[in-house]
Amino acid sequence: MKTILVVGNGMVGYKFCEKFVAKEESKQYKLIVFGEEPRPAYDRVHLSEFFENQDAKALEMAPAEWYAENGIELIVDERVADIHRTNKTITTAKDREFSYDYLVLATGSSAFVPPIKGVEKEGVFVYRTIEDLEGMLAYAAKLKAKNPNAKAAVLGGGLLGLEAGKAVMDMGLEPHIVEFAPKLMPRQLDSRSSQVLQLKLESIGLNIHLSKATNQILGDDGYITGMEFGEDDVLDVEMLVVSAGIRPRDELGKNSGLEVGVRGGIVVDNKMQTSDSNIYAIGEIALYNQMIYGLVAPGYDMAGVAVDQIIGKTETIMPDEIDMSTKLKLIGVDVASFGEPFMPAAKGHSIIFENKTQHLYKRINVSLDGKELLGGILVGDASDYSMLHQIYLNGMPIPEDPAQLILPAGEGGGSFGDVMDLPDEAQICSCENVTKGQICGTIESGESKDLADVVSCTKAGTGCGGCKPMVKDLTEATLKSLGIEVKDSICEHFDLNRQDLYKIIQVKGYKTFNEVLDNHGNGGHGCELCKPVVASLMASINADTANKEYAIQDSNDRFLANIQRNGTYSVVPRVPGGEITPDKLIALGEIAKKYDLYTKVTGGVRIDLFGATLNQLPLIWKDLIDHGFESGHAYGKSLRTVKTCVGSTWCRYGMDESVSFGIELENRYRGIRAPHKIKGGVSGCIRECAEARGKDFGLIAVEGGWNLYLGGNGGATPRHAELFAEQIDNETVIKYIDRYLMLYMRTAKPLQRTAAWQERLEGGLNYLKEVIIDDKLGIAEDLENEMQTLVNKFECEWTQAINDPEMMKRFNHFVNSEEEDDNLVFVPLREQKMPEKWV
Repeated sequence: MKTILVVGNGMVGYKFCEKFVAKEESKQYKLIVFGEEPRPAYDRVHLSEFFENQDAKALEMAPAEWYAENGIELIVDERVADIHRTNKTITTAKDREFSYDYLVLATGSSAFVPPIKGVEKEGVFVYRTIEDLEGMLAYAAKLKAKNPNAKAAVLGGGLLGLEAGKAVMDMGLEPHIVEFAPKLMPRQLDSRSSQVLQLKLESIGLNIHLSKATNQILGDDGYITGMEFGEDDVLDVEMLVVSAGIRPRDELGKNSGLEVGVRGGIVVDNKMQTSDSNIYAIGEIALYNQMIYGLVAPGYDMAGVAVDQIIGKTETIMPDEIDMSTKLKLIGVDVASFGEPFMPAAKGHSIIFENKTQHLYKRINVSLDGKELLGGILVGDASDYSMLHQIYLNGMPIPEDPAQLILPAGEGGGSFGDVMDLPDEAQICSCENVTKGQICGTIESGESKDLADVVSCTKAGTGCGGCKPMVKDLTEATLKSLGIEVKDSICEHFDLNRQDLYKIIQVKGYKTFNEVLDNHGNGGHGCELCKPVVASLMASINADTANKEYAIQDSNDRFLANIQRNGTYSVVPRVPGGEITPDKLIALGEIAKKYDLYTKVTGGVRIDLFGATLNQLPLIWKDLIDHGFESGHAYGKSLRTVKTCVGSTWCRYGMDESVSFGIELENRYRGIRAPHKIKGGVSGCIRECAEARGKDFGLIAVEGGWNLYLGGNGGATPRHAELFAEQIDNETVIKYIDRYLMLYMRTAKPLQRTAAWQERLEGGLNYLKEVIIDDKLGIAEDLENEMQTLVNKFECEWTQAINDPEMMKRFNHFVNSEEEDDNLVFVPLREQKMPEKWV
């Protein structure tokens, strides 16, 4: 039995193992993997997510048991020190020796630290491993204990640098990005897109410093106190994260005499072989075509080539050209580039769509004859990336007016083909190298019957996740082409989708979950998927509150409050339109002091009270209700807020009374349950202080009335609302929003926001106008009546709960005891408190 040693257990090293054990020939080999870090391989692409829960296990590619189950010997926390090519052995730092028949180097890269004077000072970190992040967290905690307003800088404005900036912000430090180049992400973005990105990042709190050459790190007693760029140019910071690029970890190859590049990296051919035919190099250590590829997808391809070469499938080689297209979300901002993002004018034309007020930038490069898509850049909204990338990769025809590829639908855009028009060889998932033919083939052969089967069989979408929407579209289109009905069944307990259940509950008049399950379910007791959906539907149809059948609600709805990370809850009373009297402000302050709650003004112009224990909730609600407050439904899939500016009441630019109308709308739609949360905004003029175009429904006052925008949202996939109607009066606004929301509540999928529902609605915005404005389906009056019924039946859930002794029983920490939870620990935070960090 031959032995393969893999040096390096990062993402690419793990992928080699995964691809290797999938081969039948793997049984003829012994595989030993060495990892320098104290844990198995983890997802370094999503490293910044560690700051959310500090759970290293959540980032694991596979647990240690996986290696053992697949016959792999995993050795962690042990560095390989030397390669002895003559006798084909390696020696570890613990002076242990291992023999090999084949050696695979997957040592990756390390953070490049520029030779700046003072860079060795305490408080200077690199952003590379979980251990680095743990060190940063501990140091940041010490800084904040001394100075709650401590500042930290990140040296480098590239991909990792911006991720590090988000990490600094998450740690509660004032973040500063320092970049040598005159723009952010200089390798991926042009000047204009970089400016748009900069505006967006600055709007969320990052301080950007461009064209800065750091001369030295300042500090006393070995601690960093600042960065000096010039004689009178100093940035005071107490912590520095270096993210100035990477360097291949090629020292093993270099010391053993393997051929290396002038700037580092072990030279490999298209078989991933080094200058020693028994040694392979993959990932960020490999210098292929005189280039180091810093993306995970090429590294995974290299791992597959090395596997095939070792087991004898020598026809598998790396392509001559590697696609460096990429899509990612930086600090909640979509950024993508594909093909040739920067293109000389002699080669083609660039078409640009830019909206700095919405932090949007789209650029495509087309050939001189206008028939071929050559590349592009997307910032702020990369939802079209997958299809644009496929058009580029496969040389697909583009519209006669290429601008239609990037313009919003309301401005003549949206000329994409169908996913089924893609050729079978189109690569859909670059991380796992899965083609359209493989996805469709697994369905056509009967091996896959739904999306879950496709993912299981092909692994498409299990890497970065960017291809998931296209994988889903291909799956559904293929099933339909085979005559198979595609039903979005809620779960195994119902062969029905949300829309079917809506009609059934409405017609039959069901009032309980068991009635629905007994008459239309597949047996069983229901699950965490179908119970909240049915609860939401009964609320939407019957105006039931979450108290009616609290046992089938999500945890937040069950307790009418948002559970926080230490098991306490936040309480958010409604403040319609953000308008609040001094007496109510004082009452909120007194209640917060009475129960020792952390207080914060939210982005939705209301006040959030954090840190309430379960048994305190009814007491707090009673105090709030006594002062004229009611539930703000911050926990529910319902209307959250209608954000307003001060409008013509105070503002000299105001065109109309945005506050008065915002309050009217919030009081109208409060408590109405929907497939997802809903937010509104009312701006008194086009200066848009209420950010109405980022809401599910938004209004902007203009000469002659209101402009109504529909289908926007923030969240993980931000969308801008589309202009629906212009210069309409208050009565018409309410009529249109009534119809819009009821149509959405009737037809959307579970947990589908208005933006996604509207985007996928056949006919799009024009169809909505026909149904809502022109009453094409003859249902406008029905929609208005249904909404009015819900408005008339509104009840405050908090008031219901405190007035019903049976409901009150669920607000005890323990079922069989009146005792409180004494395990809660808080620590100081800027004259307030926060939960103690989880260990």
